[in-house]
Amino acid sequence: MFLFAGPRCLVRGALRVVTSTVQAVESLPRIAAALEDVRTTLHHVERLAAYIAQEVPELVYQLEQLRKEDEELSRESPRTG
Repeated sequence: MFLFAGPRCLVRGALRVVTSTVQAVESLPRIAAALEDVRTTLHHVERLAAYIAQEVPELVYQLEQLRKEDEELSRESPRTG
């Protein structure tokens, strides 16, 4: 009985290695698809960041104009408390 224990363990180990290798190879397309999704998402984030970088100065300018108008209105008609 014990004579065949060594070869059986060797065969089981080899089967585990083959099974793991096949599973890893089969998962490669899913990993590649996920990486492509990540790359696409990063591209969109980059475009959004560029858009925001272009629009922030305009928003700051508009806020400053609104603040000036608010100050002018406050000076023209003082609030009564």
